[in-house]
Amino acid sequence: MPYTPIHNYGVIGDMNSCALISDRGSIDWACFPRFDSPSVFAAILDDAIGGYCSLRAQGAPAVTQRYVQDATVLETVHQTDGGEAVVSDFMTHPPARNPVAPHEIVRAVRGVRGSVTMRLEFQPRLDYARGATTIALVRNGALATHPESAPLALVSGAPLVIEAAPDGGERAVAEFTVGEGEHVEFVIAFGVERLPSLRALDCRGKMERVIRRDHASVAKLAYDGYLRDAFVRSYLTVRLMIYEPTGAIVAAPTTSLPESIGGVRNWDYRFSWLRDSAWTLGILYRIGDPHEGEAYIEWVVEHCLGTFEHMQILFGIAEDSVLAETELEHLEGYERSRPVRIGNGAAYHRQLDVFGEVALSLAVFHRYSGNLSDNGWILLERMADLASWTWRRPDRGIWEVRGPERHFVYSKVMCWVALDRAIKLSESHGFTGNVEHWREQRDAIRDEALERGWSNSKQSFTQAYDSDAIDASALLIPFLGFLPADDPRLRSTVRRVQQELADGPFVRRYRVDETDDGLEGEEGAFYILSFWLIGALLVIGETEEALAHFEKVYETASPLGLFAEMHDPVSGRALGNFPQAFSHIGFVHTVRNINELLRRHEYEEELLA
Repeated sequence: MPYTPIHNYGVIGDMNSCALISDRGSIDWACFPRFDSPSVFAAILDDAIGGYCSLRAQGAPAVTQRYVQDATVLETVHQTDGGEAVVSDFMTHPPARNPVAPHEIVRAVRGVRGSVTMRLEFQPRLDYARGATTIALVRNGALATHPESAPLALVSGAPLVIEAAPDGGERAVAEFTVGEGEHVEFVIAFGVERLPSLRALDCRGKMERVIRRDHASVAKLAYDGYLRDAFVRSYLTVRLMIYEPTGAIVAAPTTSLPESIGGVRNWDYRFSWLRDSAWTLGILYRIGDPHEGEAYIEWVVEHCLGTFEHMQILFGIAEDSVLAETELEHLEGYERSRPVRIGNGAAYHRQLDVFGEVALSLAVFHRYSGNLSDNGWILLERMADLASWTWRRPDRGIWEVRGPERHFVYSKVMCWVALDRAIKLSESHGFTGNVEHWREQRDAIRDEALERGWSNSKQSFTQAYDSDAIDASALLIPFLGFLPADDPRLRSTVRRVQQELADGPFVRRYRVDETDDGLEGEEGAFYILSFWLIGALLVIGETEEALAHFEKVYETASPLGLFAEMHDPVSGRALGNFPQAFSHIGFVHTVRNINELLRRHEYEEELLA
């Protein structure tokens, strides 16, 4: 069968790892025991050899998906001429901060009406499908083994047989009929050699506990307004991308889903970018979930204090995470988009904007918690010192270009932010630091950026010094306090970005023919840039335009309310890794801002229709 469109997947997780389940009922991506572990199912990257676990009605059923309200349990409804059955998929939640706890995917089938014949195919390919995976029948199910991996067990509620798979390996198969009110359950368990009984696994009890836990998290949110259900879905999706044992936040739970079909812009996002995480922290505090925000602050302070001399911009989620970038040449990639990469070489780039993003996260933490630890201030002080010492150097910028380093304007502005926030916290709350030097350097950055980062011919901030190329990162400048909100340069910059980089509400980072990013080919429009554009339009007073753009972006969410990294305005397809934390953070932040706008100004509902 052809590759499933990226937006036709649902996601489940346990805050250690995630699994993607297609609208055909197939688990096509899962890594155990954590996000950055080798895959056990990777059909999304190679539908011939990657491995999967499908569970669907026989014949040609009508299939729909939905989430349990305010929960991360995914339901796939199979309707046939003979009846209806629902498959509930979820991952059990191991004890917090215990990376060696059991990791399980539960697939529970429930007959709703009539009778439905179902077929399960269990075809894992461990260790990214490198080498052979052996599958054997054992008591209570089947066991998949591989010399480079812990085993993967299938505890089965139906009789299994072993049959040859199309890729030359083996798979375990079960065919069974479920009637109204009947239940058949399966559990995929990592690292288990002796399979327990289904009764001992208590699948229904575990599902109830997952739902209760999710409901408790949602109950903490300080939000009950515009698009409440979509807001909650994005929040729950972001929570799934938190690696609970350390507090790190992954950019996405997948690797190498392409930025253009058949292209080479395919990256591993199963790591924690300080930039993305800083924005995530800010929204968690704003909507009322400080617990995860505090865990992240502990993580970022610990890691940044240990590496601040060279200042990594992304980290592995655990001490033994492997960041070195390599290619899996045996996998063909999603719709033949190669290479398939694991690891990410951007970890070793110089990106000066990270000083500002870490400073913003610490300032937000202080604002909403009323506290900043001694180590937190030491880190912010060092961020300010580093920004004041290095802001004159070129870097690779927010987009991690793999071409030559340049003097990117956004990097300079974020160095200004690092100094500005450190100065303000020092002055208002008595923290001590080299404030006079910071103030001198902050003013010098502003003066130089306004002179060399502004194009008179384009009437816009530019991508880099002494250039007329436009970059969508300029859409963030209105939010940072670098210029007053009514400064005409902000308005003209927003309009120039729209003119050169936008297709309606969908915005590309830059023109690839004007930017040497070291890569070939085009890429899609980034969802986060759509939300930045909408926010910038609100700042410059273009409210109706902003709301109209938001509606068009919202219409492109997946049927389950999920967002990928990118959208192709021409084909309408989702592109890039999925789901993308940054996209959902942008959505949550934008919905919250629109809700505040509606509340303050009492706009008519027709405006949003």
